[in-house]
Amino acid sequence: MINLANLDLNLLRTLDVLLTEHHVTRAAERLHLSQPSVSVHLSKLRALFNDPLLIPDSRGMKPTALADELRQPLRQALESLEKAVLTSVPFEPALSQQTWRLSASDYSEFTIIQPLMNVLFQEAPQSRIAVTQMIPGRLARQMERGEIDLAFHIRENAPQELRSKALFSERYVLVGRAGHPVLRQPVSLGSFCQLKQVVVSPDGGGFVGMTDEVLKEKGLARDVVLSVPHFHFVVSVLKTSDLVAMLPQRLVQDQTGLVLAEPPLELPPFELVMLWHERSHRDPAHQWLRAKIAGVCG
Repeated sequence: MINLANLDLNLLRTLDVLLTEHHVTRAAERLHLSQPSVSVHLSKLRALFNDPLLIPDSRGMKPTALADELRQPLRQALESLEKAVLTSVPFEPALSQQTWRLSASDYSEFTIIQPLMNVLFQEAPQSRIAVTQMIPGRLARQMERGEIDLAFHIRENAPQELRSKALFSERYVLVGRAGHPVLRQPVSLGSFCQLKQVVVSPDGGGFVGMTDEVLKEKGLARDVVLSVPHFHFVVSVLKTSDLVAMLPQRLVQDQTGLVLAEPPLELPPFELVMLWHERSHRDPAHQWLRAKIAGVCG
């Protein structure tokens, strides 16, 4: 029988992370502890539960049957405790030393994180921002594990299990260099299809996008000659060549050296949303940050 009066909650936090990571070194990194400290915690937990809890295997460590039984109720208990504590502790941005972990594409870095920085560092001068590459398939899991605080994604592709808030709606425009001979006047659909174009393919190497799907419905195709993984490289390419691209308007509307034109076909707009996990929904610090981001995007 475990004596709750003598139970160290830090041990339970360590166990929760170990049951997620199945690896002492990775758990130590998440807990901001040394590997020996986590090993000591694991030894105390084994004695406490009279069970190995985690045993070595080829990929790191494998939970025992008891550990598997503990995983869900332990997570729920810790989340309930976090909610109870957080609601009674006000967030003071001027004193916060929080490191915010944001997941974003280079488009979201430019349209959201860059304008956010001035506000954040002015009101919370001791805070930091760590931006990680957006990997949509891993997003929900990363947030569940506490590796990411917030993410920015297109509404239609966002994981349904995450909480979300719409930030803005975006439209596409046709973009080329200033003085581009074709963009000096309205572009016909025929001329558009003959222009040599660039597409952004986040997965790498794709030459087909939404524009091509709309054209295909009309029995048409365009001349895509370059595929790149990032938006900012496209901007550089457009300024130094006669290539053109269909790009989100917010990305290019204030760029010098470019001209924006109405495309000769209508593309559906997309909605960009902010995503977060239920575990941080009531955290005053998260609520403050989400409000600042909404204000910047408003």
